[in-house]
Amino acid sequence: MKLLVTGGCGFIGSNFVFHMLESYPDVSIVNLDLLTYAGNLENLQDVTSYGERHRFVRGDISDPDMVCSLISEKPDVVVNFAAESHVDRSIMDCCAFIHTNIRGTQVLLDACRQYKIPRFVQISTDEVYGSLALDDPPFCETNQICPNSPYAASKASADLLVRSYHKTYGMDCVITRCSNNYGPYQFPEKLIPLMITNALHDFQLPVYGDGLNVRDWIHVQDHCRAIDLAIRKGRTGEVYNIGADSEFPNIEIVKHILDRLSKSHSLITFVKDRPGHDRRYAMNAAKMRNELGWQPLVDFREGLNQTISWYIEHEMWWQRIKSGQYLNYYEEWYGSSLGGAATKTSS
Repeated sequence: MKLLVTGGCGFIGSNFVFHMLESYPDVSIVNLDLLTYAGNLENLQDVTSYGERHRFVRGDISDPDMVCSLISEKPDVVVNFAAESHVDRSIMDCCAFIHTNIRGTQVLLDACRQYKIPRFVQISTDEVYGSLALDDPPFCETNQICPNSPYAASKASADLLVRSYHKTYGMDCVITRCSNNYGPYQFPEKLIPLMITNALHDFQLPVYGDGLNVRDWIHVQDHCRAIDLAIRKGRTGEVYNIGADSEFPNIEIVKHILDRLSKSHSLITFVKDRPGHDRRYAMNAAKMRNELGWQPLVDFREGLNQTISWYIEHEMWWQRIKSGQYLNYYEEWYGSSLGGAATKTSS
């Protein structure tokens, strides 16, 4: 199987690249990533052992010429992880979110239609559904999408585009919507890695509002296994929710991290709440479980403790991100500037 993976240098994308290369000796991957601030080639340092089964290409999914040049190679599946994904950044300026998440998805869809690619998989998010009350049942695939942030609105727009290309042109498309991910290589602006890395240096841990916003957490490896199944077994035109039934208030996560690191709860600082902050997300993944035979394998408490240990053991990785040094890794790898497109196999 030949895959074109977009956004494969990000947190979930890089974990997915490793999952597929490790699981299937017949899989080869072209990894298209623009290397914006959250795309980090250091996430893929260990991919060199897979040689020419992995090829990195630096480029923008919103660039039709770049996209068509890769899709003309006729991958069996295009998996679209590429997205601007941080809600706070979308509140400050949503232009990049419109460009990448909507325009980029449209460019990919047009190229896949032109070259008759067998399957397109859109990686979406639970945030397209909006917010739940504490006593509401979890989101099902039949729930109306009702996004409350510019980021969520851009992802919902992309989902609707994907649906329309399936309905209008008969394209084989599948959409997955997952709950909050955690695990290794997550960019340290997100809740769990931010709290871990701040606590390790005794910095303040900023918590929005009262800290009682509830999220449904899933380990990134469980998410990658679910995407794998959606690629291979998902029904065309369908949406699949992915969640691990691990709902916790943010403040409980933060306190567990502090306790695990033997740090004082006095490091917690409550800050002004985010505008339009969704109170609760939860996903009903029964369709994923029943149709595709998927189930999460990583217990949340165990997975969180493993994640804390990973950040302790990989301090150089996240210190380079916080200092901005990781942005130089492309030049170190290629011996060239960041300007223009470039490709490199892992050999």
